[in-house]
Amino acid sequence: MDWDAFLTPYKQAVEELKVKFKGTREQYQKTSLHTPIEFVTGRVKPVSSILNKAARKQIPLEQLADKMQDLAGVRIVTQFVEDIDKVIELMRARSDFEIISERDYIQKKKPSGYRSYHLILRYPVQMIEGEKKVLVELQIRTLSMNFWATIEHSLRYKYSGEIPEDINMRLQRAAEAAFWLDEEMSIIRDEVQEAQRIITAKQQQSR
Repeated sequence: MDWDAFLTPYKQAVEELKVKFKGTREQYQKTSLHTPIEFVTGRVKPVSSILNKAARKQIPLEQLADKMQDLAGVRIVTQFVEDIDKVIELMRARSDFEIISERDYIQKKKPSGYRSYHLILRYPVQMIEGEKKVLVELQIRTLSMNFWATIEHSLRYKYSGEIPEDINMRLQRAAEAAFWLDEEMSIIRDEVQEAQRIITAKQQQSR
């Protein structure tokens, strides 16, 4: 398989979506409204990871485009849990892609403790041979959820998916601590947002 040719539209989709979502963040920053988007990242799955997952899930290479929904991934990270609902609302209102499925791992966390909200998008990429629609996984999560998931992913990679039980237990406790942090931040959200508005106003006055 020509991996470069196969992954090119996915790379383009990720870059375009990152620009668009960062643009949404910048629009909020120019108003007095709280921006629900803290930062945006994205990536295309490395070929080695694609091959490993295809073998594990028994997905033929010729069916990757249809059966592997996270070849391209974009992540929107928020400050508060409440911001996740706002971001989902913004995504549902868009007309530049189609949402084909949603998975709520916040209300129903994974056994590992993982929390995030996933949308699978069908995004149209303009190629020289015409339009090509590709699947992109959009993850929406808070800063604390993202910190936990990043650490868990690193450990899962280190131990080839089989994390030792003692470390697993600590991860579970850390997941609950991250959840508690989000709960506490939600309680003082109005205070935090007011402080951020004051700082932003002062910065704009000094320009």
